[in-house]
Amino acid sequence: MKLVVVSAGLSVPSSTRLLADRLAAAVGRQAEAEVELEVVELRDLAVEIAHNFTNGFPGRKLAAALEAVTEADGLIAVTPVFTASYSGLFKSFFDVLDKDALAGKPVLIAATGGTARHSLVLEHALRPMFAYLRAVVVPTGVYAASEDWGAEGLEGRVERAAGELAGLMQGLSRAGREEPEALPVVPFAEQLARLAAS
Repeated sequence: MKLVVVSAGLSVPSSTRLLADRLAAAVGRQAEAEVELEVVELRDLAVEIAHNFTNGFPGRKLAAALEAVTEADGLIAVTPVFTASYSGLFKSFFDVLDKDALAGKPVLIAATGGTARHSLVLEHALRPMFAYLRAVVVPTGVYAASEDWGAEGLEGRVERAAGELAGLMQGLSRAGREEPEALPVVPFAEQLARLAAS
């Protein structure tokens, strides 16, 4: 199974990337199958994303990132909070992604911020955006404020959300591999005879 992490952190080191790494590690621990991980750092793609808006074509690195997200079995999307919402870079990346790329794809949403007061960004900004893109967003979103690092509670939310994502990825992976059960073929004349007899 292929898991792609989209991290919109701007600083180095980044608490957004740290949260993304914890979530990815937790999915890897809870998945029954081997998980292939790819991380997309949006700060490295900022210029190519801007150029895509002006010329309509993704650069080489952006095209590879868009392809990775499109082909993923599951996605972890993590953004820092800016002005009580997701960052502009985060939104811009998903704006240049094909509108059908996330349809039916399991997505775990997460965000980081300086204060717990912004935790509703998950429900008021991220969840509606991914619902619009027709992704399947796991029930548990993970928000980490500055005071959450090293505090009780964050690890529990990380593990719960990762378990939900791993379960969805495994379910879809199994469904794609299994042959659908063949329906019995009943000749038309036999169907008519059955109807007449009833």
